[in-house]
Amino acid sequence: MIHLKRPADIEAMKEAGRVSAKALRKTGELVRPGISTLELDRFAENLIRMEGGIPAFLGYNGFKGSICSSLNDQIVHGIPSRDVILKEGDILSIDTGAIVGGWVGDNAATFAVGHISKQAQRLLEATEAAMWAGIEAACPGGNLGDIGYAIQHIVEGAGFGVVREYVGHGIGHAMHEPPNVPNFGKRGNGLKLKAGLVLAIEPMVNAGSGATRGPYDDRWTVFSADNSLSAHFERTVAITADGPLILTKE
Repeated sequence: MIHLKRPADIEAMKEAGRVSAKALRKTGELVRPGISTLELDRFAENLIRMEGGIPAFLGYNGFKGSICSSLNDQIVHGIPSRDVILKEGDILSIDTGAIVGGWVGDNAATFAVGHISKQAQRLLEATEAAMWAGIEAACPGGNLGDIGYAIQHIVEGAGFGVVREYVGHGIGHAMHEPPNVPNFGKRGNGLKLKAGLVLAIEPMVNAGSGATRGPYDDRWTVFSADNSLSAHFERTVAITADGPLILTKE
């Protein structure tokens, strides 16, 4: 069941969004060659707790990290590890979630590790642009397919592949609520968008095809099927009478 949020709910969700956004920004500032993803994870957990939040991912269905740290051809759900050491030219997707006052804030971004290739830079730019296009389409009176179309148009126009097996989602007291928010679609199709709907809009984009493989032994990490680089950007967004309102911001 889809739960529309009242204005007071949306106002309350801003604090969870703020903490999650700060965790993402500050953790991203530490991304550099030589640091481990476990160090990034511990920093994010400490920051979230110091800001009065609870890490939303830690223990979620058995997940062992406070962030998802997905490296290069890993699309989503990478598990932080002391053995994963960043090196020059890598790209790292970091996903952070925080619970404050019973509400969840969820966001993600992909960061360059030192100097990266031109293709990798184009991938990051296209994925972030696709996210903003999807957010702009999240207006009352529109349809869910409008969001997916906007994202897909940017991604495929740049020559990259949209991941179809993993999607955005509704969010509120639970991290994952209905509806699913695909990163592809047709304008005018799907659920009618209404004020009070809160969504995590999160394009996942591969430099090659959008096909995936995994997860394997760790039960979590998803890879691009052709080993191409993958990027991921995400914001928590409330649909209001005045248009989209980003909740994951400081």
